Amino acid sequence: MKRANAISWETYFMGIAHLSALRSKDPNTQVGAVIVDQEHKVVSIGYNGFPKGCSDDEYPWENEGSSLETKYVYVVHAELNAILNSPRSVKGCSIYVSLFPCHECAKAIIQSGIQEIVYESDKYASSESVLASKRMLESAGVKMVQLTKKVKVEVVEL
Repeated sequence: MKRANAISWETYFMGIAHLSALRSKDPNTQVGAVIVDQEHKVVSIGYNGFPKGCSDDEYPWENEGSSLETKYVYVVHAELNAILNSPRSVKGCSIYVSLFPCHECAKAIIQSGIQEIVYESDKYASSESVLASKRMLESAGVKMVQLTKKVKVEVVEL
């Protein structure tokens, strides 16, 4: 008889997104994303961090101050990293992300042809960025699914 308590695809892929987020060096917010095709194959993974060639030690991680003194103008979000790092087209895929995408990531998701966003946290739901994001995603027909059960990833180093 098969094992009855295997995790669901949603839990599996959100777990990969959380594991990927652990690669982020952001001291405040770690976000991970995984793009999956219709056959449940991982196409690409991303997390929030600086662009290739931009040292984590030379750019600011602050979240207050003038824009050039903060991380916001430099950091590439997890969703965009996953899209840009993909070895193939992500058209028709789903993206699993630990935090609902901002308006800039929503534009990239729509333009890339991703058809579904599965997300966990929506802690910025009332922000103008997320309101704009949801408006565009809805207009473009991108399905948005919030997981009701939180996925926890625990890493034990041996």
